[in-house]
Amino acid sequence: MSTEGLSRRRLLGTGGTAAVAGVAGVAVGATTAGALALRGNAVTDDSAAAGAPGATTPSPALALDAAIPFRGVHQAGIVTPAQDRLHFVALDVVTKDPAQLRGLLEAWTRAAERMTVGAEAAPGGLVGGGPNRAPEDTGEAYGLPASGLTITIGYGPSLFDERFGLAAKKPAALKELPAFAGDQLDPRRTGGDLCIQACANDPQVAVHAVRNLIRLGFGVVAVRWSQLGFGRTSSTSTAQATPRNLFGFKDGTNNLKAEQPEDLAQHVWVAKDDERTGGAWMAGGSYLVARRIRMHIEVWDRTPLQEQEDIIGRDKKEGAPLGQAKEFDALDFAKKGPDGATAIPVDAHVRLAHASRLGGIRILRRGYNFTDGSDGVGHLDAGLFFLAFMRDPEKQFVPMQRALAKADVLNEYIEHNGSAVFACPPGLAEGEHWGQALFA
Repeated sequence: MSTEGLSRRRLLGTGGTAAVAGVAGVAVGATTAGALALRGNAVTDDSAAAGAPGATTPSPALALDAAIPFRGVHQAGIVTPAQDRLHFVALDVVTKDPAQLRGLLEAWTRAAERMTVGAEAAPGGLVGGGPNRAPEDTGEAYGLPASGLTITIGYGPSLFDERFGLAAKKPAALKELPAFAGDQLDPRRTGGDLCIQACANDPQVAVHAVRNLIRLGFGVVAVRWSQLGFGRTSSTSTAQATPRNLFGFKDGTNNLKAEQPEDLAQHVWVAKDDERTGGAWMAGGSYLVARRIRMHIEVWDRTPLQEQEDIIGRDKKEGAPLGQAKEFDALDFAKKGPDGATAIPVDAHVRLAHASRLGGIRILRRGYNFTDGSDGVGHLDAGLFFLAFMRDPEKQFVPMQRALAKADVLNEYIEHNGSAVFACPPGLAEGEHWGQALFA
């Protein structure tokens, strides 16, 4: 990607970082890799972020502002160490012209790559086109660093209907999720032809990314629904501490991590020889399940501590499995408590969601907390925006959610009111764009 037109935002974003990195003078026209070096970025790709041999570890201050490479074997924003903020949007394609859709995906690729290094969405930036035309960037992130921005795209089942000639490309694994017991899905928060997941360490940077991609898509796509998230509820790297959800419990202790390549290959990434999940054109990609889960936090907050811990299956302070002492101690489902019953109740969330109870099923969670005002009757509309990546939703998420919907006592305190599934294609090599493999 040419750096021509990378404006004051890009320069301000580097601050003193270039001096720290010992970089002096980068010629106009440098590659993306060169641009990242200018910003003092220590993360070179997803494998480096995962602590691969030879990877350098950025200081905490630099890590929050650093740029994360846009191109690679896998899309960024999946095993990338989870950032603190999210803007997620599902879109409907409103054109019936395949050329327009392909052109938009190409334009989105260019804009996304620019924004992930801290540049405006287009070379013209705030002044492109002159005073009598709209600016080519909306401007709210002007002067801000890249903030670890990742932009991840996904294709919904409905994109592969008769409109664009893509039916032959639709993987067998890409289908709408079945109804689960207890679902209270709102059609206004469900489905979508496309999705964009923007994660960053600055909420304004994430919102700016989605806003500008939507602006570029005017007349081709329209927003179906969106969700803002804060405070990641999962760690995707062993370098990250386990965060807490709005119930106050550590969430995702046993989540898959970037440092587990063999497990990721088994549970997250599509294999080239797996025709059911897309085969060659989806190899290195993954499937995303998004669920908006409202938490009835007012009821939860009046629930006794012991009951809360029995529901989750972990102690609230340390996050240790009941009957154990530390967060990462193994779950012992046979261990008895003082009353002679199992320390972890049979209907506890961690028991029902554990791989040993699901035939070895595992997924990569990447969710966020949300608070969307109140419901009009004095209760917060708050909860977990569940995001999870996996190799095959029908074989992984569906049996997991059926088991939880059937017996998880936590269901008394939550409701699923939004849902979608998307195929997230693999990462891009230099010169490729998001529409290329789809329309090949």
